Amino acid sequence: QLSCLVKMVTLHGIPQDLDNYPKDLLLFLSPSDYAATGSCRQYFANIGKANLDVLQRESSQRKQLLLEALACLKIPGTQVNEENAEILGHLVCDLGGEYIRSSGGNLLKQLSQCESFLPDQEEAIRSVVSSGNTSFGPPVAWSAFTLNELSGLIPVFDHSILQKIPK
Repeated sequence: QLSCLVKMVTLHGIPQDLDNYPKDLLLFLSPSDYAATGSCRQYFANIGKANLDVLQRESSQRKQLLLEALACLKIPGTQVNEENAEILGHLVCDLGGEYIRSSGGNLLKQLSQCESFLPDQEEAIRSVVSSGNTSFGPPVAWSAFTLNELSGLIPVFDHSILQKIPK
């Protein structure tokens, strides 16, 4: 339905008010289509707010979106800073374990909004959280607020992490 809607919306060219359309619609446009109305950063900031699950997790379209986002944001290697993590939004759910490890705690807030994780991602999340080298600090220092911020990650935590969190 969305890809059909994109065809209708773009029938007479790319509308200038694309930012007013539902974010999920943008998943079916390319950054070059969007370029006429804004920057690729703006495009991926909007994509980051879209429901990525409209596209299958391992689909080539979803993988391509992530590759284009990393290129647009000029992310060298596997380290993502907080500003870029914010722009990537839901796209961080597709980043591999090496990105999660290299980025320290910069991705945790966005990762907590993901529906599910691959085993590699889960392992990386546990590693980063266990290290305590995040803005949230070590699990022994967490409060109810911290747990609320990271609530989507709780199912990933193993016994060694859970037992350190104060009652």
